[in-house]
Formats: sequence, C-alpha cells, structure tokens
Amino acid sequence: MKITIITVVYNGAATIRDSIESVLNQTYSDIEYIVIDGKSKDNTADIVRSYGSRISRFVSEPDKGLYDAINKGIRMATGDFIGLINADDFYTHNQVVEKVVSLIERTHCDAVYGDVIYVNQQNKEKIDRYWKVGEYKEGAFLWGWMPPHPTCFIRRSVYEELGGYTLKLKSSSDYELLLRFIHKHKIKLSYLPEVLVTMRSGGMSNATLKHRWRANREDRQGWKLNGLRPYFFTLLLKPLRKIDQLLPKL
Repeated sequence: MKITIITVVYNGAATIRDSIESVLNQTYSDIEYIVIDGKSKDNTADIVRSYGSRISRFVSEPDKGLYDAINKGIRMATGDFIGLINADDFYTHNQVVEKVVSLIERTHCDAVYGDVIYVNQQNKEKIDRYWKVGEYKEGAFLWGWMPPHPTCFIRRSVYEELGGYTLKLKSSSDYELLLRFIHKHKIKLSYLPEVLVTMRSGGMSNATLKHRWRANREDRQGWKLNGLRPYFFTLLLKPLRKIDQLLPKL
C-alpha cells in the first residue's frame, strides 16, 4: 500500500526541516512525499531542494492559498491513502505511518485519525494542549466534534468521488471537507488512540478571537454548502471542546 504525504508551505524556513525529517524518518517505506510551496520569499525552497530525490515531487509556484495548494498536491498524488502534515507540524514518532497502514489493513476503513499535542512555538518540550479525540459516533458533528485534520489519512478514491477542499472558505475548508466526508457521506472511520502529530501552537485556526469568530461563521457556511442543518448549539460546542484539551496541561 502506497501512502502519499503532502506538505504545503509558504515562508516556512524556520520549521519545515522538522516536518520533512519526521516524514523521511518513518519506518514505513512505501511513501510518496509531495511538497507544495507557494513561491516562498525566504529560503524554504532551498531547504526542500537540499533533500534531493528523497522528496518525491516538489513544486514552488504561486497559488490561491492553503487549500488551493492542498488540492494541487492531491491531484499529483498516486498513493492509496493521503495524509497531510503542515510545515510547522511534525509526526510525533517514526512509526506513525506504519501503525496507520496496519490499522487500515485490519479494518478496511476509508480514513484513519488520531490524537494531537500542541507545543510551545519556542520550546517543543512544553505541551500547551492535548487533543484526545476518542472514537467517532454517528452524529458526533452535531455535538461539536471533529477529528484533528492533520492526523487524518484519507483514501484517495474518496477525494476522487466526493471532491477536494472548497475555495469558498478561507479557514474552515478542512472542517467542511470532514463534515462532508464523515457526517454527510458516512465514510468508514478508524481511530488510532495515540498521539500522531505534534503541532506548534498559534496556527491559523488557533490564533485570535477575531479569527475564531470568522471560523465559526465559516463553519456554519460549511453546513449550508452541504445542505445540512446543525443544532442551534452545535457551533458553540465546537470551540468549547478545547477546554478539555487544556485540562492535562493545567
């Protein structure tokens, strides 16, 4: 089974080595690694090129933003499953893909997801949040649930059948896609109950109150785009779930 992993980056010279090394150091061997750069103005492209043929495909050109770049990578992918690792995140250990593939082979699922930890931007040893997701139950999106997007490995044929990331949303296209795949079309999920990805705190979806307000409005639009109606409290519960993620830290 071939696994495609995609990293999308723009001006990520400070962190992208961690992302790349975490992919290249995986014990699973059949990995296609694609890096999509939005024509960075720093030395991101030089860093990526320094890995030579260990990066399966590298493109550096202007794009229409994060989700446009991800869609570009998906169209290039030839793997059976596709995973995404952001340029400021990294896989927590070198057996992540091996364990994901083992679970896929046991369960014949359409997608795998797992847990996430958020670490301090300056100190990777300092944990800010721990997102322990738990098993999916049908209808969970109505109660503010979603799996951590960076941990998801999704069957390529699902993208081909159900489409990629919408460019109508600026920060919630990942939520809309997972809502569409899981809640609306009921793809088969499997949960790997361990931390798969380490994320640096302060990304686009975790930034300011202003961004959170915009994301909440876009989340609602995601339901509308799919002809779905949430409960009146659904989108209030979604950010409130983050309180649980802070408890281990406290």
